Amino acid sequence: MRGIGELDVTGKTVLLRADLNTPLDGTRITDDGRIRASLPTITKLLGRGAKILVLAHLGRPSGAGYAERSAGGPSLRPVAERLSELLGQDVPLAADVAGESAAAVVAGLAAGGTGMAENVRFEPAETSKDDAQRAGLAGRLAALAGPDGRYVGDGFGALHRKHASVYDLPALLPHAAGDLVVAEVEVLRRLTENPRRPYVVVLGGAKPSDKLAVISNLLGTADRLIIGGGMSYTFLKAEGYEVGKSLLEEDMIPRVSEVLQEAHRRGVEVVLPVDLVAATYYGPDAEHEVAPVTSFPADRESLDMGPATRALFAEKLADAKTVFWNGPVGVFEFPAFAAGTRAVAEAISKVDGLTVVGGGDSAAAVRILGFPEGSFTHISTGGGASLEYLEGRELPGLVALDGGTGDEPGSGAAG
Repeated sequence: MRGIGELDVTGKTVLLRADLNTPLDGTRITDDGRIRASLPTITKLLGRGAKILVLAHLGRPSGAGYAERSAGGPSLRPVAERLSELLGQDVPLAADVAGESAAAVVAGLAAGGTGMAENVRFEPAETSKDDAQRAGLAGRLAALAGPDGRYVGDGFGALHRKHASVYDLPALLPHAAGDLVVAEVEVLRRLTENPRRPYVVVLGGAKPSDKLAVISNLLGTADRLIIGGGMSYTFLKAEGYEVGKSLLEEDMIPRVSEVLQEAHRRGVEVVLPVDLVAATYYGPDAEHEVAPVTSFPADRESLDMGPATRALFAEKLADAKTVFWNGPVGVFEFPAFAAGTRAVAEAISKVDGLTVVGGGDSAAAVRILGFPEGSFTHISTGGGASLEYLEGRELPGLVALDGGTGDEPGSGAAG
């Protein structure tokens, strides 16, 4: 996979596919981590005299056509404004994705300048399963860069999507992987190819159905699995415990039981909560008490791990040499129920070895809870992409970046 150091970008228009899918409270960005993670690639390209048009998505706009999606979906304007602040230069935002406004933005860029197209998912073709529709959008995007254009894929969090700007566009232009993608892949390879042991995986989040496939694959690699958060309640139920009104995927219990049996057969230790914070309802001010898993109240729901579980998880992380963590283990957004996630983050920050925070809510949690990013070896920008990589699945965006070459003739530069 070619890096940007091998791509001639001086004086060229570079279409940079970034992952700037930031959480918003209205129009206010609550975590700019993904924007900041894109800065090294952007500044390196600008320093070499490139003109950059950033392509990115935000949320999942719905609707049959562009007008419907753009009317109801989130605009990238807050992201463009924040990127302007971080770069110290104006980043004009086009009013469309691959139309006249985007073309005007590109035409107005000087060497070392950056612009941004609107939310690429406003175009239904971006996410279409129809190859021809995606190819049509990719062609329009490539035309924005002109016959001498370039493509850089730096949106690791979108590489598991077979989308026009991720999968189809690289085939049309000389292309390379951005520094962020190169770094992410290098870290994930370290997790999958002879990791230092003990290798401990911490999985939280809402639903086991999202992660059973990766758990099954990790049974051949990891030494220990720590299961917390919402998904742990289905595991506890599969073990015969009462979980009350806690989040539960009842239809997944048979599959969870199979995974637990397979872990036992392979000698992989599975660590589950031993006590939970039982709340009267889901809310920041809910009354709550700690209950052991052996006597959890049937009329309560768990929103966090209890103190004995926090101590147990910390103990099971203490000897680790490699850690991968994906998913908070409580409703960390509510201060009253953030202790479990904070304890996991603190324990991982003390590990003497490779520590990878697997993107998404986990990455947001460590920042919101005040942990310096340097406390961990790597904070991923792609939760879903990281999981699919660890699951052993092929990532379409990586395939596209591996395909073709760079600047030599016949590499597919679009006119």
